[in-house]
Amino acid sequence: MRFALDDLLADLPTEQVDEARAFYRSRAAGRGPSTPEELKEVRAKRSAPLPADPPAIEETVEAGGVRVPVRIFTPSGKRARGVCLDIHGGGFYMDSAARGDVRNRQLAETLHLAVVSVDYRLAPEHPWPAAPDDCEAAARWLVEEARDRFGTTRLMIGGSSAGATLALTTLLRLRDKRAVDDFVGAALQFGTYDLSARTPAGRKIADEYFLQAYAGHVADRTLPDISPLYGDLRGLPPALLVVGSADVLLEDNLAMAGRLSAAGNDVELRIYPESPHGFTGHPTAVARTALSDIETWLLDRVAQP
Repeated sequence: MRFALDDLLADLPTEQVDEARAFYRSRAAGRGPSTPEELKEVRAKRSAPLPADPPAIEETVEAGGVRVPVRIFTPSGKRARGVCLDIHGGGFYMDSAARGDVRNRQLAETLHLAVVSVDYRLAPEHPWPAAPDDCEAAARWLVEEARDRFGTTRLMIGGSSAGATLALTTLLRLRDKRAVDDFVGAALQFGTYDLSARTPAGRKIADEYFLQAYAGHVADRTLPDISPLYGDLRGLPPALLVVGSADVLLEDNLAMAGRLSAAGNDVELRIYPESPHGFTGHPTAVARTALSDIETWLLDRVAQP
């Protein structure tokens, strides 16, 4: 079988692709903090998250002896069709659930979903397994409480970058505990699926400080709970993988899509042209199209019998 990468690209209007190409040509590529001192400085300089209206309900939930703060959005005046567990990105060492408030409020109102975002503990203060422990606790709380709290047991999970990694490791943990059946979909944006630096994309980020901050104390970072690309991927819910054609992690996202499919799962891969890592957070028409595509996919998952 022979195919070109162009065969896999999302079919977008030429003007969207041209706009993205021009935007990224004039924009310097970013890189995360490379030392603990730089991380501290970047955190201190981050602007406050934009507020949502109505604001999130802030709670601390518990499951399996782990307590974790969450932010909850419900559709105004409407019954929730389902619940989406949102896991933020930031290299396992930056950002917070609150930074997604505006987007999550919009999802709640537009899709009539409840959205629960997880304020998992960050590295290096709390290295692996703190973050997946927190995400698993939030997911198990939803499995136990979603019907009573939100009136539905149709659950979804999503995340971007490190958040996509944590979403997938959360599903693997739930699968192993026979608690994954209520999850009907996983929307995974440009995940970091290999932290061991053994895959093509993994080698490209081998010198990034976030790897040391999050899992530098682990001798074998091919553990699926750290690098889910190496896991047994059978028995997972349908997944949508979204990535840009210019993403440094493109090859590992292609590999993850292939492995999910080979394991018997329903998987869709959507590659957006001229777009680097994190592109859905950028002010381009391609990003808006990708976010709209994710919304449509989530609605389809909720509507499935």
